[in-house]
Amino acid sequence: MSLLFTPQKFGSLTVPNRLVRSATAERMADEVGRPLPKMLDLYRELARGGVGLIITGHMYLHPTGKAHPEMTGIYDDDLIPALQQLTEVVHQESGLVAAQINHAGASSDVNLVPEALAPSTIQEAPFLKRPTRALTEAEIEMLAAAFGQAARRAQQAGFDAVQIHAAHGYLISQFLSPAVNRRSDQWGGSLENRLKFLRLVAAHVRQQVGPTYPVFIKLGMQDGVENGLTLEDSLQVVAALPGMGINAVELSGGIGGKKFSNIAKGIRRPEEEAYFLSFARQARQVTDLPIMSVGGYRSRGVMERVLADGDADFISLCRPLLNAPDFPNQLRQGLTERSACISANNCHAREMGVGIACKCPLDKIAV
Repeated sequence: MSLLFTPQKFGSLTVPNRLVRSATAERMADEVGRPLPKMLDLYRELARGGVGLIITGHMYLHPTGKAHPEMTGIYDDDLIPALQQLTEVVHQESGLVAAQINHAGASSDVNLVPEALAPSTIQEAPFLKRPTRALTEAEIEMLAAAFGQAARRAQQAGFDAVQIHAAHGYLISQFLSPAVNRRSDQWGGSLENRLKFLRLVAAHVRQQVGPTYPVFIKLGMQDGVENGLTLEDSLQVVAALPGMGINAVELSGGIGGKKFSNIAKGIRRPEEEAYFLSFARQARQVTDLPIMSVGGYRSRGVMERVLADGDADFISLCRPLLNAPDFPNQLRQGLTERSACISANNCHAREMGVGIACKCPLDKIAV
Protein backbone atom coordinates (compact mmCIF):
# COMPACT_ATOMS: atom_id res chain seq x y z
CA MET A 1 0.00 0.00 0.00
CA SER A 2 1.18 3.53 -0.78
CA LEU A 3 2.11 5.35 2.42
CA LEU A 4 1.22 8.61 0.69
CA PHE A 5 -2.43 7.70 0.85
CA THR A 6 -2.72 6.43 4.40
CA PRO A 7 -4.27 8.63 7.11
CA GLN A 8 -2.14 10.35 9.74
CA LYS A 9 -3.07 12.39 12.81
CA PHE A 10 -1.61 15.46 14.39
CA GLY A 11 -3.28 16.61 17.54
CA SER A 12 -6.98 15.90 17.24
CA LEU A 13 -7.03 16.17 13.43
CA THR A 14 -6.93 13.10 11.20
CA VAL A 15 -5.62 13.93 7.73
CA PRO A 16 -6.78 11.40 5.11
CA ASN A 17 -3.41 11.28 3.32
CA ARG A 18 0.13 12.54 3.77
CA LEU A 19 0.08 15.30 1.15
CA VAL A 20 -0.14 18.85 2.48
CA ARG A 21 -0.51 22.00 0.42
CA SER A 22 2.19 24.21 1.88
CA ALA A 23 1.24 27.83 2.53
CA THR A 24 1.94 30.14 -0.39
CA ALA A 25 0.62 33.69 -0.69
CA GLU A 26 -2.29 33.73 -3.12
CA ARG A 27 -2.60 37.52 -3.56
CA MET A 28 -6.32 37.06 -4.12
CA ALA A 29 -7.84 39.32 -1.47
CA ASP A 30 -9.41 42.76 -1.63
CA GLU A 31 -7.97 45.89 -0.05
CA VAL A 32 -9.13 44.98 3.47
CA GLY A 33 -8.11 41.33 3.21
CA ARG A 34 -11.33 39.55 2.26
CA PRO A 35 -10.84 36.56 -0.09
CA LEU A 36 -12.01 37.26 -3.63
CA PRO A 37 -14.09 34.78 -5.66
CA LYS A 38 -11.00 33.57 -7.54
CA MET A 39 -9.47 32.52 -4.23
CA LEU A 40 -12.55 30.46 -3.45
CA ASP A 41 -12.24 28.87 -6.88
CA LEU A 42 -8.58 28.04 -6.22
CA TYR A 43 -9.40 26.35 -2.92
CA ARG A 44 -12.29 24.45 -4.45
CA GLU A 45 -9.91 23.05 -7.06
CA LEU A 46 -7.31 22.13 -4.45
CA ALA A 47 -9.88 20.31 -2.33
CA ARG A 48 -11.25 18.44 -5.34
CA GLY A 49 -7.70 17.55 -6.34
CA GLY A 50 -7.28 15.26 -3.36
CA VAL A 51 -4.63 16.92 -1.18
CA GLY A 52 -4.98 15.80 2.43
CA LEU A 53 -4.71 19.24 4.03
CA ILE A 54 -4.60 22.74 2.56
CA ILE A 55 -2.65 25.42 4.42
CA THR A 56 -3.66 28.91 3.36
CA GLY A 57 -1.21 31.54 2.31
CA HIS A 58 -0.14 33.66 5.28
CA MET A 59 -2.85 35.89 6.69
CA TYR A 60 -1.90 39.13 8.39
CA LEU A 61 -3.12 39.39 11.95
CA HIS A 62 -2.44 43.08 12.56
CA PRO A 63 -2.32 46.08 10.18
CA THR A 64 1.35 46.66 11.07
CA GLY A 65 2.23 43.19 9.79
CA LYS A 66 0.96 43.20 6.20
CA ALA A 67 3.63 41.71 3.95
CA HIS A 68 2.31 42.61 0.50
CA PRO A 69 -0.74 43.88 -1.41
CA GLU A 70 -3.75 41.59 -1.88
CA MET A 71 -2.86 39.67 1.29
CA THR A 72 -5.64 37.86 3.11
CA GLY A 73 -6.50 39.37 6.48
CA ILE A 74 -7.47 37.82 9.80
CA TYR A 75 -6.97 40.90 11.98
CA ASP A 76 -10.62 41.80 12.66
CA ASP A 77 -13.82 39.94 13.54
CA ASP A 78 -15.52 41.60 10.57
CA LEU A 79 -13.43 39.30 8.33
CA ILE A 80 -14.80 36.08 9.84
CA PRO A 81 -17.82 35.76 7.48
CA ALA A 82 -15.59 36.08 4.39
CA LEU A 83 -13.12 33.57 5.78
CA GLN A 84 -15.99 31.24 6.58
CA GLN A 85 -16.91 31.24 2.90
CA LEU A 86 -13.43 29.92 2.19
CA THR A 87 -13.67 27.07 4.69
CA GLU A 88 -17.16 26.16 3.45
CA VAL A 89 -15.89 25.81 -0.12
CA VAL A 90 -13.22 23.36 1.05
CA HIS A 91 -15.57 21.41 3.31
CA GLN A 92 -18.15 21.09 0.55
CA GLU A 93 -15.50 19.12 -1.34
CA SER A 94 -14.71 17.00 1.76
CA GLY A 95 -11.36 18.75 2.22
CA LEU A 96 -9.49 20.08 5.24
CA VAL A 97 -8.00 23.55 5.52
CA ALA A 98 -5.73 25.25 8.06
CA ALA A 99 -5.20 29.00 8.44
CA GLN A 100 -1.61 30.21 8.52
CA ILE A 101 -1.39 33.32 10.70
CA ASN A 102 1.51 35.75 10.46
CA HIS A 103 2.97 39.15 11.23
CA ALA A 104 5.60 40.29 8.75
CA GLY A 105 7.55 42.43 11.23
CA ALA A 106 10.56 43.90 9.44
CA SER A 107 9.34 42.32 6.19
CA SER A 108 6.17 44.40 6.07
CA ASP A 109 5.34 46.13 2.80
CA VAL A 110 7.10 49.47 2.41
CA ASN A 111 4.11 51.04 0.66
CA LEU A 112 1.42 49.70 2.99
CA VAL A 113 2.96 49.87 6.47
CA PRO A 114 4.52 53.18 7.63
CA GLU A 115 7.36 51.63 9.63
CA ALA A 116 9.02 48.23 9.85
CA LEU A 117 8.60 46.83 13.35
CA ALA A 118 11.19 44.34 14.53
CA PRO A 119 12.82 43.05 17.70
CA SER A 120 15.63 45.60 17.29
CA THR A 121 16.39 48.86 15.55
CA ILE A 122 18.61 48.11 12.56
CA GLN A 123 19.58 50.70 9.99
CA GLU A 124 20.73 48.32 7.26
CA ALA A 125 21.16 44.59 6.59
CA PRO A 126 21.24 42.57 3.36
CA PHE A 127 18.04 40.73 4.28
CA LEU A 128 16.05 43.85 5.25
CA LYS A 129 13.98 46.02 2.93
CA ARG A 130 14.37 49.17 5.05
CA PRO A 131 15.48 50.35 8.50
CA THR A 132 13.56 48.84 11.41
CA ARG A 133 12.22 50.22 14.66
CA ALA A 134 12.46 48.13 17.83
CA LEU A 135 9.19 47.04 19.36
CA THR A 136 8.41 48.26 22.86
CA GLU A 137 7.54 45.70 25.52
CA ALA A 138 3.90 46.82 25.37
CA GLU A 139 3.88 46.27 21.59
CA ILE A 140 5.42 42.82 22.00
CA GLU A 141 2.66 41.85 24.41
CA MET A 142 0.02 43.34 22.11
CA LEU A 143 1.22 41.47 19.02
CA ALA A 144 1.50 38.16 20.87
CA ALA A 145 -2.11 38.61 21.93
CA ALA A 146 -3.02 39.42 18.31
CA PHE A 147 -1.77 35.96 17.30
CA GLY A 148 -4.21 34.49 19.81
CA GLN A 149 -7.11 36.57 18.49
CA ALA A 150 -6.28 35.55 14.93
CA ALA A 151 -6.33 31.88 15.96
CA ARG A 152 -9.73 32.41 17.57
CA ARG A 153 -11.05 33.94 14.36
CA ALA A 154 -9.69 31.01 12.37
CA GLN A 155 -11.46 28.58 14.67
CA GLN A 156 -14.71 30.55 14.49
CA ALA A 157 -14.48 30.72 10.69
CA GLY A 158 -14.38 26.91 10.53
CA PHE A 159 -10.72 26.25 9.79
CA ASP A 160 -9.71 22.74 10.80
CA ALA A 161 -6.41 23.89 12.32
CA VAL A 162 -4.17 26.91 12.63
CA GLN A 163 -0.50 27.19 11.67
CA ILE A 164 1.76 29.75 13.33
CA HIS A 165 4.28 31.16 10.85
CA ALA A 166 7.73 31.19 12.46
CA ALA A 167 9.90 31.05 9.36
CA HIS A 168 11.24 33.04 6.38
CA GLY A 169 12.27 36.17 8.22
CA TYR A 170 8.84 37.20 9.50
CA LEU A 171 8.26 38.45 13.05
CA ILE A 172 8.59 35.25 15.10
CA SER A 173 11.52 34.19 12.95
CA GLN A 174 13.08 37.60 13.62
CA PHE A 175 12.79 37.14 17.37
CA LEU A 176 14.49 33.74 17.13
CA SER A 177 17.30 35.07 14.93
CA PRO A 178 20.29 36.75 16.63
CA ALA A 179 20.93 38.53 13.33
CA VAL A 180 17.72 40.51 13.81
CA ASN A 181 17.09 40.20 17.54
CA ARG A 182 19.88 42.22 19.11
CA ARG A 183 17.98 43.11 22.27
CA SER A 184 19.65 43.09 25.67
CA ASP A 185 16.44 42.75 27.72
CA GLN A 186 14.37 39.65 28.53
CA TRP A 187 13.42 39.22 24.85
CA GLY A 188 16.95 38.92 23.44
CA GLY A 189 20.40 37.52 23.96
CA SER A 190 20.25 33.85 24.96
CA LEU A 191 18.19 31.38 22.96
CA GLU A 192 15.80 31.03 25.87
CA ASN A 193 15.17 34.78 25.79
CA ARG A 194 14.81 34.84 22.00
CA LEU A 195 12.30 32.00 22.37
CA LYS A 196 10.10 33.93 24.80
CA PHE A 197 8.07 35.65 22.10
CA LEU A 198 7.14 32.34 20.47
CA ARG A 199 6.26 30.92 23.88
CA LEU A 200 4.00 33.89 24.56
CA VAL A 201 2.38 33.62 21.12
CA ALA A 202 1.69 29.91 21.63
CA ALA A 203 0.24 30.58 25.09
CA HIS A 204 -2.15 33.20 23.70
CA VAL A 205 -3.17 30.90 20.86
CA ARG A 206 -3.92 28.01 23.21
CA GLN A 207 -5.80 30.30 25.57
CA GLN A 208 -8.07 31.38 22.72
CA VAL A 209 -8.71 28.06 20.94
CA GLY A 210 -8.69 25.64 23.87
CA PRO A 211 -6.63 22.53 24.57
CA THR A 212 -7.79 20.25 21.73
CA TYR A 213 -7.90 22.47 18.64
CA PRO A 214 -5.03 21.51 16.28
CA VAL A 215 -2.20 24.05 16.36
CA PHE A 216 1.01 23.55 14.41
CA ILE A 217 3.94 25.65 13.31
CA LYS A 218 6.10 26.45 10.30
CA LEU A 219 9.60 26.81 11.67
CA GLY A 220 12.67 28.21 10.00
CA MET A 221 15.58 25.95 10.94
CA GLN A 222 18.49 27.99 9.62
CA ASP A 223 18.69 31.60 8.44
CA GLY A 224 21.61 31.22 6.08
CA VAL A 225 23.12 34.59 7.04
CA GLU A 226 26.04 35.61 9.23
CA ASN A 227 25.11 35.53 12.93
CA GLY A 228 21.70 34.12 12.05
CA LEU A 229 19.70 31.30 13.61
CA THR A 230 21.74 28.11 13.62
CA LEU A 231 20.56 24.55 13.24
CA GLU A 232 21.83 23.78 16.73
CA ASP A 233 19.59 26.47 18.21
CA SER A 234 16.57 25.59 16.09
CA LEU A 235 16.73 21.96 17.19
CA GLN A 236 16.37 23.20 20.75
CA VAL A 237 13.32 25.17 19.61
CA VAL A 238 11.86 22.02 18.05
CA ALA A 239 12.41 20.11 21.30
CA ALA A 240 10.53 22.83 23.21
CA LEU A 241 7.44 22.86 20.96
CA PRO A 242 5.39 20.12 22.69
CA GLY A 243 5.63 22.08 25.95
CA MET A 244 4.01 25.02 24.15
CA GLY A 245 1.00 22.96 23.07
CA ILE A 246 2.16 22.63 19.46
CA ASN A 247 0.86 19.51 17.68
CA ALA A 248 3.12 19.29 14.60
CA VAL A 249 5.99 21.10 12.90
CA GLU A 250 6.69 21.97 9.27
CA LEU A 251 10.41 22.58 8.69
CA SER A 252 11.77 25.18 6.31
CA GLY A 253 14.72 27.55 6.13
CA GLY A 254 16.04 30.88 4.85
CA ILE A 255 15.55 34.30 6.41
CA GLY A 256 13.85 35.66 3.29
CA GLY A 257 14.66 38.03 0.48
CA LYS A 258 16.11 37.17 -2.91
CA LYS A 259 19.50 36.10 -1.57
CA PHE A 260 18.24 34.04 1.35
CA SER A 261 15.12 32.42 -0.07
CA ASN A 262 13.53 29.13 0.95
CA ILE A 263 12.79 28.30 -2.71
CA ALA A 264 15.05 26.40 -5.10
CA LYS A 265 14.74 26.69 -8.87
CA GLY A 266 15.03 24.14 -11.65
CA ILE A 267 14.24 20.89 -9.83
CA ARG A 268 14.34 18.24 -12.57
CA ARG A 269 15.99 15.20 -10.97
CA PRO A 270 15.00 13.17 -7.88
CA GLU A 271 18.28 13.98 -6.16
CA GLU A 272 17.41 17.69 -6.35
CA GLU A 273 14.19 17.17 -4.42
CA ALA A 274 13.68 17.26 -0.65
CA TYR A 275 16.34 19.91 -0.15
CA PHE A 276 15.33 20.49 3.48
CA LEU A 277 15.16 16.79 4.34
CA SER A 278 18.24 16.99 6.56
CA PHE A 279 16.28 19.31 8.85
CA ALA A 280 13.56 16.67 9.26
CA ARG A 281 16.08 13.92 9.95
CA GLN A 282 17.76 15.91 12.67
CA ALA A 283 14.49 17.15 14.14
CA ARG A 284 13.32 13.55 14.37
CA GLN A 285 16.10 12.95 16.88
CA VAL A 286 14.74 15.55 19.31
CA THR A 287 10.94 15.32 19.00
CA ASP A 288 8.08 12.88 18.66
CA LEU A 289 5.88 15.53 17.05
CA PRO A 290 4.57 14.76 13.55
CA ILE A 291 6.94 16.35 11.04
CA MET A 292 5.98 17.95 7.74
CA SER A 293 8.86 18.02 5.28
CA VAL A 294 8.82 20.74 2.62
CA GLY A 295 11.29 21.60 -0.11
CA GLY A 296 11.03 20.69 -3.77
CA TYR A 297 9.04 17.46 -3.68
CA ARG A 298 8.04 16.40 -7.18
CA SER A 299 8.10 12.59 -7.53
CA ARG A 300 6.26 9.73 -5.87
CA GLY A 301 9.43 7.73 -5.32
CA VAL A 302 11.12 10.44 -3.27
CA MET A 303 8.00 11.14 -1.22
CA GLU A 304 7.34 7.47 -0.50
CA ARG A 305 10.95 6.91 0.53
CA VAL A 306 10.92 9.82 2.99
CA LEU A 307 7.77 8.46 4.61
CA ALA A 308 9.00 4.85 4.61
CA ASP A 309 12.31 5.86 6.20
CA GLY A 310 10.41 7.61 8.98
CA ASP A 311 12.07 10.96 8.30
CA ALA A 312 8.72 12.74 8.06
CA ASP A 313 5.03 12.07 8.53
CA PHE A 314 3.72 14.45 5.86
CA ILE A 315 5.00 15.77 2.54
CA SER A 316 4.35 19.47 2.09
CA LEU A 317 4.37 21.08 -1.35
CA CYS A 318 2.70 23.82 -3.35
CA ARG A 319 4.07 24.54 -6.82
CA PRO A 320 3.10 21.11 -8.20
CA LEU A 321 -0.44 21.88 -7.04
CA LEU A 322 -0.42 25.17 -8.92
CA ASN A 323 0.66 23.28 -12.02
CA ALA A 324 -2.01 20.61 -11.46
CA PRO A 325 -4.42 20.91 -8.50
CA ASP A 326 -5.39 17.28 -9.06
CA PHE A 327 -1.80 16.05 -8.75
CA PRO A 328 -2.69 14.05 -5.59
CA ASN A 329 -5.52 12.28 -7.41
CA GLN A 330 -3.23 11.59 -10.34
CA LEU A 331 -0.73 9.97 -8.00
CA ARG A 332 -3.43 7.99 -6.23
CA GLN A 333 -4.83 6.67 -9.50
CA GLY A 334 -1.42 5.82 -10.93
CA LEU A 335 -1.76 8.33 -13.76
CA THR A 336 1.62 9.92 -13.07
CA GLU A 337 4.76 9.32 -11.06
CA ARG A 338 6.06 12.89 -11.09
CA SER A 339 4.79 16.43 -11.19
CA ALA A 340 5.15 18.31 -14.47
CA CYS A 341 6.33 21.37 -12.50
CA ILE A 342 9.82 22.46 -13.57
CA SER A 343 10.31 24.84 -10.62
CA ALA A 344 10.78 27.91 -12.78
CA ASN A 345 9.26 30.04 -10.01
CA ASN A 346 7.00 31.97 -12.35
CA CYS A 347 4.04 31.28 -10.07
CA HIS A 348 4.09 34.40 -7.92
CA ALA A 349 2.00 37.36 -8.97
CA ARG A 350 4.09 40.26 -10.22
CA GLU A 351 1.15 42.52 -11.01
CA MET A 352 -1.99 43.52 -9.15
CA GLY A 353 -5.10 41.51 -9.88
CA VAL A 354 -3.28 38.48 -11.26
CA GLY A 355 -2.87 36.15 -8.27
CA ILE A 356 -0.69 33.10 -7.91
CA ALA A 357 -0.80 30.59 -10.76
CA CYS A 358 1.41 28.39 -12.90
CA LYS A 359 2.58 30.64 -15.74
CA CYS A 360 5.07 28.34 -17.48
CA PRO A 361 4.50 27.91 -21.24
CA LEU A 362 3.11 24.48 -22.05
CA ASP A 363 6.08 23.61 -24.24
CA LYS A 364 8.37 23.97 -21.23
CA ILE A 365 6.35 21.82 -18.85
CA ALA A 366 8.15 18.60 -17.95
CA VAL A 367 6.49 15.33 -18.90
